[in-house]
Amino acid sequence: MTDLMTEDLAPLKVTCTRSDCENGLHCYLATAKMVKQDTAGRCRACGISLVDWERVHARNVSDVAFTFECMRTEFIRHHFWHIEIDDAAIEHARKKGIAALLESVPKRLRQSIGKAQPFRDGTQTPFQGRAVYYAQHATATCCRKCVEEWHGIPRGRALSEDEIQYLSQLPIRYLAERLKDIPQEGTKSSGKKRKEQPLFR
Repeated sequence: MTDLMTEDLAPLKVTCTRSDCENGLHCYLATAKMVKQDTAGRCRACGISLVDWERVHARNVSDVAFTFECMRTEFIRHHFWHIEIDDAAIEHARKKGIAALLESVPKRLRQSIGKAQPFRDGTQTPFQGRAVYYAQHATATCCRKCVEEWHGIPRGRALSEDEIQYLSQLPIRYLAERLKDIPQEGTKSSGKKRKEQPLFR
């Protein structure tokens, strides 16, 4: 499987149901009809089957590269892997520093998707303003519907700590890859040296 489209996509009308199948960008969000017909997991627009869902749903940290490769074949994931991160988000990341930004990911996920019934689920993660929002959309950790689709964790119950820890690794890796120019320490550092933390557990 290869990434068929490398240029940035236009930032307009980006939704979880958009697809551009001719350019290899699909939508895997199943309709009720697809679930009933046992065709969930295929592109809802063209019907192609590209994702090894059993392998992706295994949630194996050592297999995250494969998961990301699959995600980049979905329109919305591809968009957030390639779009330029907005200036306000970059400035926030510089002030915070990459170390603190990465450390904050589990807390963000607990707040936005950790509960059994997150507030306004499906709209709780903005599309811009913070780098972590881009990371969440790119890695399907933005709402419980996307978590269910891509990570096989059903809605209607709180996420376990193990699930939070696994899901956190995905935005962490995205941020580490996309924000390579952000310094370890933020510009608002108190002067205290931050304890070194491993990027990946």
